[in-house]
Amino acid sequence: MATRYEARYSPHAGRTANAAQPAPRRRPARHGVRLWFLSVAPLPLLFRALGGDPIEMARHLAAFAALELAVWLTREGLRAEEAWHARRIARRPAIPRKIFGAVLTGLGVAAAAFAPGTPAWTPAGYGLIALALHLAAFGLDPMRDKGLKGAGRAETERVRRAVEEAEGNLSALLAAARRTGDADILSAAGRAEAAVTTMLHTIEDDPRDLTAARKHLSVYLDSARAAAEKYAAIADRAPDPAARAEFLELLDELAEGFGAATTRLLEDDRLDLDVEIELLRERLARDGATRTHEDGG
Repeated sequence: MATRYEARYSPHAGRTANAAQPAPRRRPARHGVRLWFLSVAPLPLLFRALGGDPIEMARHLAAFAALELAVWLTREGLRAEEAWHARRIARRPAIPRKIFGAVLTGLGVAAAAFAPGTPAWTPAGYGLIALALHLAAFGLDPMRDKGLKGAGRAETERVRRAVEEAEGNLSALLAAARRTGDADILSAAGRAEAAVTTMLHTIEDDPRDLTAARKHLSVYLDSARAAAEKYAAIADRAPDPAARAEFLELLDELAEGFGAATTRLLEDDRLDLDVEIELLRERLARDGATRTHEDGG
């Protein structure tokens, strides 16, 4: 009997419904106020640097730079974490930006708290407290890769590369659509995005679908991205109603084509499931007949 690869949200009975509803992207919006506070808190160090001697000025400026760099690293770490959560197949961030941000926050606070004549443990203690508070406020970076349950590393890597390439083309298409500032084009591009995303989630649920969907992802989507960029360049120069109508038609065809292809993938999966169930029934029937014969029935 065939072995089915299963992702977290892909039970056999509910696959169709799940594929129609792409997983929502997690947004670190709750960290907005914390990031803002973290970015404005070091500003007094600039004023303290103006009235001191050169050594004190250098220390305050170094503390300010460390704290602001920590804000940037933390923000980038949150974005990387968001992308990691949004995907079902993902590598952990190569650089633990939030952890580095926490370390820089501790060093910046320690440098700001240092004063001649004070024990060394005083600024060190403040730095450790700042580091701990940063980790408590923003957490750690993702520390593991996410793969397909039941699939090998090579299979997971193949699907990950295909999905990332498709997402890159889709992002470029959406960026070109936004350049036009046309509400109808943005709406059509949104429908295409939903259809492509649904197919990508379907492939993540079952990597066997990648072979059947390869042409859509590597040919059709790439061609649509190129057409979107060309149309955006045309629209930047002057309005072209004919080109606009053709591009809108292309976006609609892209959404319909990906939707129909995803439906076929799901139907093929249902057929595979029916075959597996029928094979299981036949095997159970044979095993039951064998046991009855052995019992003398």
